[in-house]
Amino acid sequence: MTEREAAAALADAERQIGVPGARERHRSLLERAIALARATLEAGDGPPETIAGARKTLATAHAARAEDACHGAGQLSQSAQRAPTREACDDGWRRVARIVEGAEASAGEATRLALELADPALGSVARIAEAAARKARDLLAERNDAYTFHTDPGFSFGEGWYLAAAAVLSGVAIQIEPDKAQVQQAERFLHDAGLGRRLTPYRSRPRANKQLPEIVAQAFRADPLSAQRALRAAFLGDGPTPPRIVDWTSRSLSGAPPRKKVLLWIRCSAYHPWRNTDSGELLELAQRSTAAGLVPILVGDALDVPAPPESVDLTLFWKEPLFQGADMRRAQLQFFEHLRREHGLVGQLGVTTAGMDGPALMGLPTLYLTDTPNVRMGAWIGAVPGYRGLVRGEGYREDISNTLRAWADRPS
Repeated sequence: MTEREAAAALADAERQIGVPGARERHRSLLERAIALARATLEAGDGPPETIAGARKTLATAHAARAEDACHGAGQLSQSAQRAPTREACDDGWRRVARIVEGAEASAGEATRLALELADPALGSVARIAEAAARKARDLLAERNDAYTFHTDPGFSFGEGWYLAAAAVLSGVAIQIEPDKAQVQQAERFLHDAGLGRRLTPYRSRPRANKQLPEIVAQAFRADPLSAQRALRAAFLGDGPTPPRIVDWTSRSLSGAPPRKKVLLWIRCSAYHPWRNTDSGELLELAQRSTAAGLVPILVGDALDVPAPPESVDLTLFWKEPLFQGADMRRAQLQFFEHLRREHGLVGQLGVTTAGMDGPALMGLPTLYLTDTPNVRMGAWIGAVPGYRGLVRGEGYREDISNTLRAWADRPS
């Protein structure tokens, strides 16, 4: 009776293949078939045809389990690489490893039983199981622990700041996206930052870059001053600001009042357009900055409205040839640092945009505005010194004004 139940469970499991949403039932039925067939063999008191049937069912079920495990390992490996944290990624891969071991064990059982029965049909099934187990093992060998430094100008430029920061602070591996416009600039920045030893050859299936802000936050939470010093040394170097940046900045700010200044960031992107800068809010931010005694400097994407009164329009500064050369990333950070040291820059404010992240890591006080808490960058709040997020809601405008006044009152 048990052998027939095992065969029935296996047949039912095979009927689930390709049925949407039936993957778990398929697995459960395979486990039942294996358990019942094994129980028949362990009892060992049935007629020869019953024992042979149980062995055939057990071999076929193990082969099916190896193939299913290969599928499961493939699915889990993808979700592991996309996990939001480094720890979740590593935990996912440990689970993949256990699944792969199960695939290999089942393939081995299928092969052993096929040889015992000397059944050509079962031999063919066993070979398919062995191929599935090898494919599953290859998934582990193909695991890519590197994070990708994107070099397509259409990709988020700011993401490079916290990828490099994670490498400086936690030693993560980096691979550079090949065959894109800014490969040379990425290589120059990473080598200048002392990260050449962290570079690995480009391979598919990298870790998800969304893990990086938390990695950076962990280092800052452990020792914020040391983390910031390490990043400043790596990203800015120890030399003076290049004269060409000094000269360009002086020309760009000519005519601006000699008061303390604040960066107002503008975002205009087709990606998540609801996060873009609202022209009415930008005008209000500029007015509140001026009321606090600060000169608003507009940076980021292009304006689609006239610049607010008393502001300095430096939008699209990053498209200037000065900031598009081989040293473009360091040059942009040196520009912000020069504004801070020589032109009274005291903070930056705007909608959530990755362009703010580089200056924030260098120590520039930062306040970003959002409609809902930002899960990824929220990890920096309370970790990166001076980094804050502000959800729009009751009283948020007064909070902005208070922050601007505090920045303006801070001793130079």
